[in-house]
Amino acid sequence: MRPGTGRPASRRAWLRRAAKLAAVLVALPLVLIVVYGVVPPVSTLMLGDWLRLKPVSRTWVPIEKIAPELAIAVVMSEDGQFCRHGGVDWGALRQVAQDAIEGETTRGASTIPMQTVKNLFLWPSRSYVRKGLEVPLALAADLVWSKRRMLEIYLNIAEWGPGIYGAEAAARHYFKKSAAALGPKEAARLAVTLPSPETRNPGKPSRRLAALAGVIERRATGARPYLDCVYGN
Repeated sequence: MRPGTGRPASRRAWLRRAAKLAAVLVALPLVLIVVYGVVPPVSTLMLGDWLRLKPVSRTWVPIEKIAPELAIAVVMSEDGQFCRHGGVDWGALRQVAQDAIEGETTRGASTIPMQTVKNLFLWPSRSYVRKGLEVPLALAADLVWSKRRMLEIYLNIAEWGPGIYGAEAAARHYFKKSAAALGPKEAARLAVTLPSPETRNPGKPSRRLAALAGVIERRATGARPYLDCVYGN
């Protein structure tokens, strides 16, 4: 071997391995999106809790066993255009980008598909890298899954408190009843807990949380037609 020839060859081998690893990391979520179309998935947060030997409470239930009041309240609270966009609310996303450019306080623009793929494949801390990955994954998931399946997955993996995942576990923990038996008030309280499950308690809401839940409850009243993509006309 001539002097100096080993290092470039070693660098090329490292780059090939890195490229293969990157290809696997890109392909794996796409494969899992197809698999999760028929198999109940788990979230990265759940996996993290299991790896740290923390208790996890989650019972998967089909959307038929989740009160429509909860599905409607969650959509009204989290993503009012859920049935109308293709995974990403581009108008809201453009507004957030414009606000950031102008130095104004930005509001969230995450849709339910974006939150679902984040919970399934990405990490919880905020970053532009993570947000950039959410967009193509949300578009892919929305293309593969029906809206009904998307909402079913989201309601079954959403975190509603430390170690409490999914609508069934949340309903049992906070209200001592099944997800199918939730009423409008309970559904609204669960819906407004989603942005901050570590600090919000739907079973014992603060005055501010109860007031916010009241707004969502009123907004959800008569809103079932907005979920025609889930429940039909």
